[in-house]
Amino acid sequence: MIKLTLKDGSIHEVEDGSSVRDAAKSISRSLAKAAVAAKVDGQIQGMDYVLPDDCEFEVLKFDDPEGASTFRHTASHVLAQAVKKLWPEAKLAIGPSIENGFYYDFDLDHKFTEEDFPKIEKEMNKIVEANIPLERFELPREEAVKFMEEREEPYKVQLIEDLPEDAVISFYKQGDFTDLCAGPHLSSTGPLKAIKIQSVAGAYWRGDEHNKMLQRLYATAFPKKKQLDEYLAMLEEAKKRDHRKIGKEMDLFMLAEEGPGFPFFLPKGMVIRNELENFWRQEHSKRGYQEIKTPLILNEELWHRSGHWDHYQENMYFTKIDGEDYAIKPMNCPGAMLVYKRRMYSYRDLPLRIGELGQVHRHELSGALHGLFRVRTFTQDDAHIFMLPEQIKDEIGGVLDLIDYVYGLFGFSYRIELSTRPDDSMGTDEEWDSATRILKESLEERGIDYDINEGDGAFYGPKLDFHLRDSLGRTWQCGTIQLDFQMPQRFDITYVGPDGEKHRPAMIHRVIFGSIERFIGILTEHFAGKFPLWLAPVQVKVLTVTEKFAPYANELADKMREAGLRVEVDDRNEKIGYKIREARNERVSYIVTIGQHEIDDNTVSVRSNKAGDLGAMPTDAFIAKLQEEIRTKAVAPTELLDKDAE
Repeated sequence: MIKLTLKDGSIHEVEDGSSVRDAAKSISRSLAKAAVAAKVDGQIQGMDYVLPDDCEFEVLKFDDPEGASTFRHTASHVLAQAVKKLWPEAKLAIGPSIENGFYYDFDLDHKFTEEDFPKIEKEMNKIVEANIPLERFELPREEAVKFMEEREEPYKVQLIEDLPEDAVISFYKQGDFTDLCAGPHLSSTGPLKAIKIQSVAGAYWRGDEHNKMLQRLYATAFPKKKQLDEYLAMLEEAKKRDHRKIGKEMDLFMLAEEGPGFPFFLPKGMVIRNELENFWRQEHSKRGYQEIKTPLILNEELWHRSGHWDHYQENMYFTKIDGEDYAIKPMNCPGAMLVYKRRMYSYRDLPLRIGELGQVHRHELSGALHGLFRVRTFTQDDAHIFMLPEQIKDEIGGVLDLIDYVYGLFGFSYRIELSTRPDDSMGTDEEWDSATRILKESLEERGIDYDINEGDGAFYGPKLDFHLRDSLGRTWQCGTIQLDFQMPQRFDITYVGPDGEKHRPAMIHRVIFGSIERFIGILTEHFAGKFPLWLAPVQVKVLTVTEKFAPYANELADKMREAGLRVEVDDRNEKIGYKIREARNERVSYIVTIGQHEIDDNTVSVRSNKAGDLGAMPTDAFIAKLQEEIRTKAVAPTELLDKDAE
């Protein structure tokens, strides 16, 4: 018998020679029916994989990221088979799964257009309906090369020739189509019930602009048509919420040709930014953080000392000052190290929490730039905590609590990934093992679930990454907690312990928003531009029914401004319906209409951009309720504007 250690720690036994499918069936037939792959000792394997020995075993469904990846990777082979059926002269490049879908690159004289998509999808559906088995086989290197040369697939030949000498070279066959692939895959094409080709783009072979430009078909696939329909509806909604579109309509920020990747924040955008930064300062001050500001440019020697020169140089910008080499900072941590190093601390001074809203610059390829989400300069809400070894878990716990509070305030749920040592890193195995263990224990002792993201840590230490889920179900990586034993060594920072001797402090790097710019972009799409009142650039817009009510409208606006509200007045000689529509398009939080009736009754006629028409309210009560909504930083206004409660 083979012993399987399941995810919950329990042991399940299956007979020798059992496949992943056999094992899944023995656990639960419904589980086996939903399974697409399994994780065996941390490696993703297909359902036909035969279990060799005792192992850790986890069945993967489509709902699991690795399961969806296996599912969609199989769909990419179906796409390739369909294209080869329609255009036999097409040469195959690569076709991986990606987040929410997959793509395949083709070398083909025929230029794909959207008119080709239905034809390709029809051919793909034929392959799915045939429920063709996928059969894996291996070949020695020379035979593998010959196999692909005979099929006139030069890109596959190059891929094989570039594999390591000891690599296993495997192929997957489905009917009359065979592709080079490490796998794993579904057992057959049948489960791919819902497929959609979404777009076509150019892509250089192997991402090298000196190579030939190929055609990349992007697509997605789901087990059920309903899931595909929901996903496509979400994409349509996402287009409406695109922060670049809303940012332009609300006049929040701009991107100029004179500075690609360097966003300009406009007056209304600065309101949002300043409110977020003020909130950040207040919450950090409550928790014992001190704020600093470090220079944008520091000399090259510092970046050698910090390790950035060896591990991050390609992302940095450089300049010369007085004939010496300087770098524009891509991270704030070396500056924080110098601040700590300026004096000697006692163990009684620790933990020391130093925060900085620090602007950084990082080189991004022009093709990767995307609104506020991917820029070349941004402000990190950084903090660096220096502490005694015995204080590490408490400090991590404090950061976890703060992140949970901030994300909850905006209505975000989130998941945590523990990212482990990357190939390009510094430090000893013992230091990395210790830091990783501490992060694990900090989560497990609080009963917090997390996923492992192998090899994606910072070059100086493992980290916890926080992935927000927005109102459309999309995830965004924002916050991070990084435990670092390397920088304190490289900068030789110390504290004086109770024994009078010098000791090395531990250090945490952490951000919550991640990037102020990117977080504003996320909030814009999450709320579709209808920000919580405390963040809204224009909280109230006062509209006059006719011009004769302008003096009263301006008096009312002044009263609201004195109460701390951000107010605009629209007293133009335009129809009230037109002015209301315009204000709604500007996503003003509250639209107040003033006519003779409101003046006589000392009321305001109120419309909320979230709750709709709220009717007439006493003016003072309306102002008081908005003040309370701002004070509590409420996300939804309806319960605060229940006029019947007056």
